[in-house]
Amino acid sequence: MFHSRLHSFSRLMISLTLAAALATLAGGAKAQDKRQNAPGEFDFYVLSLSWSPSFCEEAAERGRNSQIQCSGRPYAFVVHGLWPQYENGFPEYCQRPAPRLNRSIVSSMLDLMPAPGLIFNEWDKHGTCSGLADRSYFETIRKARAAIKIPAEYLDLSQAKTVAPGDVEEAFIKANPGLSSAAVSVTCNRTRLSEVRICLSKDLQFRACEEIDRRACRRDHVTMPPIRGG
Repeated sequence: MFHSRLHSFSRLMISLTLAAALATLAGGAKAQDKRQNAPGEFDFYVLSLSWSPSFCEEAAERGRNSQIQCSGRPYAFVVHGLWPQYENGFPEYCQRPAPRLNRSIVSSMLDLMPAPGLIFNEWDKHGTCSGLADRSYFETIRKARAAIKIPAEYLDLSQAKTVAPGDVEEAFIKANPGLSSAAVSVTCNRTRLSEVRICLSKDLQFRACEEIDRRACRRDHVTMPPIRGG
């Protein structure tokens, strides 16, 4: 009798474990947008602005000093990318292989995105999901960047600055009328500010984005390394 009950209990535990696993899989499937990776089918953009001095310090720590944007030119915030997003999750690599990117477009974008490899990658991973042709996508990046005013205190940072992520958000909000805390987030690594991410509608108006805000930096203070060169 004991062994029979033990066997029944074991079968019950196996059934419960399988049911939990199936529920997890079903939840994951439900979380994936039904439009997943369909070009042009998304809800909004995220304009990601990378603090170049942080990127360069991290590159140096990893022995990657050959990064083009780290050659001494005085880059401050540079465009990491313009990313199509769903309300939950995001598409990526929507065309495989991606349409070949014209090198004249790459050259034209180096003032905003100072690394050819970055430009090629952003087109392959994100641009192909925009539903736009390559030139139109990068023109949209330029328009999105032009719509954002960088706060004056970050234009010529000659010394390292310790900041609260919330204060950086507030500085961007003050510099950009119509931008709210629900539409901007700051990311970081363990010690440095990494990026400022701003959510924009398809027609490049500020809009709220809860999921992006949830990924924001949770540290009380981080460092902004000074701008290189000059």
